Amino acid sequence: MDKLLVRGGEPLKGETKASGSKNSSLPILAATLLASKPVRLSNLPHLRDVTTMLELLAVLGARVSLDESLAVTIDTNSVSNLKAPYDLVRKMRASFLVLGPLLARHGRVEVSLPGGCAIGTRPVDQHLKALELMGATISIVNGYVTATCERGLEGAHVAMDVVTVGGTQNVLMAATLARGTTVIENAAQEPEVVELASCLREMGASITGDGSSTITVDGCNQLQGCSYRVKSDRIEVGTYLIAAAATRGHICIHDACPETLDAVLDTLRDFGPDVQVSGSTIELDARTNSSRATDIFTAVYPGIPTDLQAQFMALNCVSEGVSQITETIFENRFMHVQELVRLGADVRLMDARTATVKGVSQLRGAPVMATDLRASSSLLIGALVATGETAINRIYHIDRGYERIEEKLGWLGADIRRVSV
Repeated sequence: MDKLLVRGGEPLKGETKASGSKNSSLPILAATLLASKPVRLSNLPHLRDVTTMLELLAVLGARVSLDESLAVTIDTNSVSNLKAPYDLVRKMRASFLVLGPLLARHGRVEVSLPGGCAIGTRPVDQHLKALELMGATISIVNGYVTATCERGLEGAHVAMDVVTVGGTQNVLMAATLARGTTVIENAAQEPEVVELASCLREMGASITGDGSSTITVDGCNQLQGCSYRVKSDRIEVGTYLIAAAATRGHICIHDACPETLDAVLDTLRDFGPDVQVSGSTIELDARTNSSRATDIFTAVYPGIPTDLQAQFMALNCVSEGVSQITETIFENRFMHVQELVRLGADVRLMDARTATVKGVSQLRGAPVMATDLRASSSLLIGALVATGETAINRIYHIDRGYERIEEKLGWLGADIRRVSV
C-alpha cells in the first residue's frame, strides 16, 4: 500500500493545467450505454474511479479501446450482461448511474446498492422513486436493485424531494429513451449535470433547461455515437488554489473553467489572496497578504461545494482568527478533523454538521490517515504547510479523485514523494 511523504514549508509556485473532471466523466461513461454507435471520449482523467467505471462497462459487455492520444472509444452494442456486480459497484457510488441507461435501453437491469466514500447514507430512494414514476417495477433483494420495464419507460413529471446530483443524472439519462416528455423538477444545477446533458445532446437527445431547477427531456427511439471532450475538474482546481493560498504561494491554473467556480473564487478572496481570472486561466497570489479566517457554508451549486469543505477547513486552520464550518449536504463529513488535529490544528466539533476552527501560527508534521477522498486532500494541504515531515496513509482515497497529484504538486515546488509500504 502506498503513502505520501510530504515535507512542508514551501510555497506553491508556477503553472499547471487542470485535469478532466472526474465528476463529469463518470456519468458520461455511464451514458455511453444509451448509444447505438461508438462514443469517443477525450480528456478523461487517469484516476482509479474512471478505471473502475471502464471495468464495469467491460463486465457488462461493452468494447473499450484506447487510441494513441489516450482517448477512449466505447461501443455498447455488445452489452449482454445486465447485472452490475457488487465487487465493482461497492468501490464507487457513481457505478449506480448505469441503472437508468441500462433500464431505458434494455428494459431490465440489476445493480448492487452503491458504495464509495463513507460520508453518510446518501440514499438512492430518489433515483428509484423517479424511475417508478416512469413505469419501472423495482425490487431490492439481497443487496441488489432489480428494475424492469417490459413495455419501455414512459415520460413523466418527476419532482425530486431533495436536490440530488446522481438522482438527476440517472433520471436524465433514462428519460432520453423514454416515450414522451419527462420534466424533472427540483433538478440539480451542478456543472456536471449540464455537461452530461451537453454530451447527451451530442448523441442526439432533446434536452432543455439543464443548469436550472427544471429540466425537460423529449424522449427518442435511439441515440447515436459522438466525440466529446470532458471539461476540467472544478474540484481539483479549487483544491490547488486553496493549497496555494495556505502555503502563501503564487500559481496559475490553465484550462480551469472559472465560470463554474464563482463562489469558490469569491471565498478565496475573502481569505486575502489576490485572485484574477483571464479567459480560462485562474491566477492566485497569496505572497503578500496574511490569511484571514472565513466562515464556510456548503450548499448546492452555485454555492460552495461540499467537496471543497475539508480543503477550506485546512486553510482556516492556518488563518488568523476564528471561523465556523457548516456542512449542509452530507452528514458524517468531518472525519478529517481528528487527523488535522494530529497536525496541530485547533478544531472543535460543535455538532454533526458544524465545526469551529481557531487559526494557529504553525502546523507540525505527523503520521495521518486519509478517511475519504476529499478529506485526504485537506490532510495534504495541512502537510504542505506543516513544519517537518508528514506521512499520509491510505492514499488510495486520493488516487480516486486526483490525477498524478504528487507529480503536479512537485512541479509547483512541493517536497512530496510516493513510497510503497
